[in-house]
Amino acid sequence: MSLITDLPTRYDPGPIENKWYQQWLDKNAFEADSSSDRKPYTIVIPPPNVTGALHMGHALNNTLQDILIRWRRMQGFEALWMPGTDHAGIATQSVVEKIIYKTEKKKRHDIGREKLLARIWDWKEEYGERILHQLRKIGSSCDWSRTRFTMDEGLSHAVRKIFVKLYNDGLIYRGRYLVNWCPTLRTALADDEVEPKEVQSHLWHFQYPLTEDPSRKITVATTRPETMLGDTGVAVHPDDERYKDIIGKTVTLPLMEREIPIVADKHVEMDFGTGAVKVTPAHDPNDFEIGERHNLEKINLLNEDGTYNENAGRFEGLDRFDVRKAVVEALDKLGLLEKIEDHTHNVGHCYRTGDVIEPYLSLQWFVKMRPLADMAIKATEDGRVKFHPDRWTNFYLSWLKDVRDWCISRQIWWGHRIPIWYAPDGTPFAGADEAEARAEAEKQFGEGVELNQDEDVLDTWFSSGLWPFSTLGWPDETQDLEKFFPTNTLVTDRGIIFFWVARMVMLSEYALGKQPFSDVYIHGTIMDKEGRKMSKSLKNGIDPVALIDGGKDENTGIVYEQPLGADAVRFSLTTLSMEGQDLKLWPERFEDGSRFLNKVWNAGRFALMQLEGGPIDTAENLDESKLQFEDRWILSRLAQAIEESTNALEDFHYCTASQIVRDFVWNDFCDWYLELVKFRLRDAEAGDAEICRRILARVFDTTLRLLHPICPFITEELWNLLGKVLPQRDSGPLKGELSELILESAWPSETPDLKDPQTESTFDKLKETIQVVRKLRQERNLAPKATKDLQISATAETVQKELEPHLEILKNLGNLDNVQLGVDLDRPDNSATEVLKEFEVSLPVPEGDRSKEIEAAKKQKEELESYIQRESKKLENPSFVERAPAQVVEGTKKRVEDAKNQLQAVLAILKSLE
Repeated sequence: MSLITDLPTRYDPGPIENKWYQQWLDKNAFEADSSSDRKPYTIVIPPPNVTGALHMGHALNNTLQDILIRWRRMQGFEALWMPGTDHAGIATQSVVEKIIYKTEKKKRHDIGREKLLARIWDWKEEYGERILHQLRKIGSSCDWSRTRFTMDEGLSHAVRKIFVKLYNDGLIYRGRYLVNWCPTLRTALADDEVEPKEVQSHLWHFQYPLTEDPSRKITVATTRPETMLGDTGVAVHPDDERYKDIIGKTVTLPLMEREIPIVADKHVEMDFGTGAVKVTPAHDPNDFEIGERHNLEKINLLNEDGTYNENAGRFEGLDRFDVRKAVVEALDKLGLLEKIEDHTHNVGHCYRTGDVIEPYLSLQWFVKMRPLADMAIKATEDGRVKFHPDRWTNFYLSWLKDVRDWCISRQIWWGHRIPIWYAPDGTPFAGADEAEARAEAEKQFGEGVELNQDEDVLDTWFSSGLWPFSTLGWPDETQDLEKFFPTNTLVTDRGIIFFWVARMVMLSEYALGKQPFSDVYIHGTIMDKEGRKMSKSLKNGIDPVALIDGGKDENTGIVYEQPLGADAVRFSLTTLSMEGQDLKLWPERFEDGSRFLNKVWNAGRFALMQLEGGPIDTAENLDESKLQFEDRWILSRLAQAIEESTNALEDFHYCTASQIVRDFVWNDFCDWYLELVKFRLRDAEAGDAEICRRILARVFDTTLRLLHPICPFITEELWNLLGKVLPQRDSGPLKGELSELILESAWPSETPDLKDPQTESTFDKLKETIQVVRKLRQERNLAPKATKDLQISATAETVQKELEPHLEILKNLGNLDNVQLGVDLDRPDNSATEVLKEFEVSLPVPEGDRSKEIEAAKKQKEELESYIQRESKKLENPSFVERAPAQVVEGTKKRVEDAKNQLQAVLAILKSLE
């Protein structure tokens, strides 16, 4: 019984993908060896949140990483892809708190810190690695034996060590400053965690009466009327003539009956509004700066939950937005509401809850960013950290140059607790553990001093910023750290360039004096068909697991009747993902990937059937003089595909690499070479059949290896089958490049000696001729049996000599009986004709309506005229001629001249028909 003929005609991905992933795991095929002498290549995964489930953004990001790591592994590198998850402080605590409140109607303070943390750890153990198992579903070849978690003991130790180092170096400090406050989460947020959103609101204009003359009033405008309860001043520009006489005097703050000074400050814009601004130092960053300059009191109005406190007087206990309404109504009753205008402006929202952020005066921990940012800037300016596409370089550098100090403390419980312990008088002591802090405290306060650890935890991005080196063992000098650091490539989304990429570079340069990675590839963001970002609220996301396995997509409600498999999803994402561009996706866009895999599968079935059971001699004994024309052509095309796809991957042009391999597989190999092989193996003598089968084996094997990084499962299956039908392959055409798994095989070596431009040029003419024959038949609805003759009239004898040896190819693939080839032949009567660059193709047809031939000739005439006009405009443009490379300009001139010659021939055809 044949192993191959029993293969199904349609590729069924499920069983194959499950089988091979388990075999890869069983053979430890993904594990890297730090003791090997091979050159390392390292990628650290952007650690997904433990709360996460695989979405299409993860699928794209991890497919691109997997392509790189599989490719480098095949190139002979000691390739390490480090996996792991992030504890995601705010997100994870929020999830568990919601579960507890829903089931027990308790809040975190009802449970207490220790019990809540125990609950979160339990939840993490049950659900925290779900996304890592889903990443296996798409074929991720991570070294799972090294899986890390940002709160495991080793990484937690690294966090404490670098905190202490930063603190001792004066780069971490504590202070009472305005921070971004989320009342829902009751915690401070970094600037990067605040998302500005355009809001349709109002601009309220109030009047504040002068204390000494209440009949005279100053009008101020605000978008946040509730904050006026905390005003401690009114500011005007010192050069504003309208207010010079009252600078230094006071107004009486309505509703609070508090006298507040009028101060002169150059921060005020004289031509904006009335030129006078209310100053609320405790609730606005600009006002905070004015307050600092003029020693104004800072009155905090807010409780942590967004309600107003005792400083708000009669408005105490009300929610901030209720206070807004009440204040406006109260001022209106006093006759101090001058007007209300519609106003559109940006308002900061919490990235996690969507809550409106409040500037809040609070005691927090900060990192001094300027010294660290300068290190990161230098790493890029020195060329040690490069961005791909390059346009992200300036985006990154501009943020670093304008960076503000980073608030790192969070008022939650899940996370790395700040390693600061306080003596009874509040003196802080930093330590990697309490013993270290105590040793310092006892020098000052004596033995047995009571210490209490800071209640806050560190921003999640603080620990994530150490990921490239903490996962490899830092601060210990481990073999892994020596071998695999600095890492090579980071693949990520633009959304976390500031959150994560910049912080990794800063902290790595600071801690180790090295960049964390050399290259940063920024891929696009996944959008829906309408260009909207995919999100749970819009229910427009596509579940990659549902696509892979089939079944219902809970995001959209769509039921996928047939599983597409991981390779189809990977191939589609890679092919559609133009370098750095956002990617619009909807389910139908994955169908091309499925069609391609079926094409590959059936091409594999055919090739394997031709190879099964027959002897394949060694490549070293191959007499190239015995190669047929099509053999030289496919080997030349293969050499080109190897070179171009390798270069594309080197340049992080994933889409280009995928398209190169697709075009070679679908067009060159399947549509042309295999079709010729069918005729050849049917009719060939034994010797030629052997050569044909050897070339087929070589091309098929190499093609599978080119495709493997993108489509690992189907290639592993077909490569394994190839080994079974060629049991002597170890001494066959790929001697020295074989292994048990394609995953461990060698990436195809470049073979420039096999490039044959002349053969490719000739084959292109044959392809074009066959395509014209098929087109003429289709356009005129002609049956092949009625159009078995073909005439080719060349413009020169050299073209005739070039095509003459290959007429059998035209007959076989063009379904023709006779091909007449000559120079300047008379056009046959009643023929369908198309003019090409170097020859005319005429297909004699039965007597019929000449109008179809006239219509076809007119269509070709219009196409040529349009092309000539368009390209001629380029040549008339001085900018194009001066700036484009000389070969591009000359090529354009040549193509225009060829088109003009074709046009003259088409016009002659029209004249003869009309």
